[in-house]
Parts: sequence; structure tokens; C-alpha cells
Amino acid sequence: MNKNSIFSFLLTKENKFFPLINHVGELNNSASITLNKFINSKDKKEMQDLYFEIKAYEREADDVLSVIFEELNSTFITPFDREDIHELCERLDDTLDNINSASKRVLLFQPKNIPDSMLELCKIIGECGNAIDISLQELKTINKKPAVALEQCERLHLLERKADEVYEQYIKHLFEIETDSIELFKNKEIMQELERTTDAANAVGKVIKTIIVKYA
Repeated sequence: MNKNSIFSFLLTKENKFFPLINHVGELNNSASITLNKFINSKDKKEMQDLYFEIKAYEREADDVLSVIFEELNSTFITPFDREDIHELCERLDDTLDNINSASKRVLLFQPKNIPDSMLELCKIIGECGNAIDISLQELKTINKKPAVALEQCERLHLLERKADEVYEQYIKHLFEIETDSIELFKNKEIMQELERTTDAANAVGKVIKTIIVKYA
């Protein structure tokens, strides 16, 4: 194999990572959009169908992430440090897992009412999904123009802080007014999982910022 062929082979292997990671970002965004449809639905059958849609996104992402991890073990050259790619994928996995887990809790617990704060957290998660998708699309050229990705990482940070405020205010209010201990438990568990989703999304942004510091 001549030098040009070797370089072409390595470049092809390196470039595999970007479409795979981007696809996980797209699945995460789709799951967050579906979560909002799910939480706003008034029909139990529709909610169940939307949950299965979220579950399908999560499972497909697991398959893609498995391919990425295999590529990390078998590829000689990677576009970024292996540890950073692995960490990025782990945090993306966390985000999707939490979206799936939160929607599952809603189905299992069937709270009597969906509070406005729950709708607000889901809306924030939808914005996080969009920010993650945009920032991951920028990875391929992040060494030349990191501004867009950095902007989205800052957006994730602000969204996570906003989610914390919504969650804390709701929990405080919940313990003040809810007299049914079962309903209190249900809503607290669901809201906690939604808040954890925004934490995971912000963690994705932190990994991307680490990559930018190293390579931009």
C-alpha cells in the first residue's frame, strides 16, 4: 500500500466518527421533540405510542454508540482524544436514557395532573436537544470555527440553570400544597428525572468545550 493509499485509509476511518456522533445527536433531538408531544398529549394511547417512539430512538442510539466504541478500539487514528470521544458518547447516552426514563415514569405513575412546571422542563429539554444537535454538527470543523459550538454549549449551561430554578421552585411548592403523599412521590420522581436530563445535556456541552480548548 503506497503512502497516498495509507493516508486515504486512515482519513476514511477518522471521518467515520463524525456521521456516527451526529446521528446520535439527531436521535437525541428527535427524542426530546417527541418527549414534548408525549407530555402535552391528553390521550393515553397516543402517549403510549409516543413513549415507544422515544424508546426506539434510545435503542437506536445505543446501537450507534456501540459501533462508535468498537471503532475507538479498532481505529489507529481518531479526530479527537479517545477519552474525549468516549466521554462525549457516555454523556449523550445519559441524556437519552434520562428522556426515556422520565417518559416511562409518567406512563407507570400516571399522575392525576401534569403541572405547568413539568411542561416547562420538557420544553427546556427540547431546547437542549436542539443545542446538542447543532453543536455536534460543528465538530468536524471545530478547530477552524468553534464559535457556533461554544455558543450552543453556553446555551446548554443557561438552560440547565433555568431547569434547576424551575425544579427547585416546583419541589418547594409541591411540599407546601400537596397533601396526597402518593401524588407527591409521583411528581417528585418525574420532575427529578427531567431535571437530571438537563444536567446530562449540560455535561455534553462541557465535553464539547473541553474538545474545543484542546483543538481550536
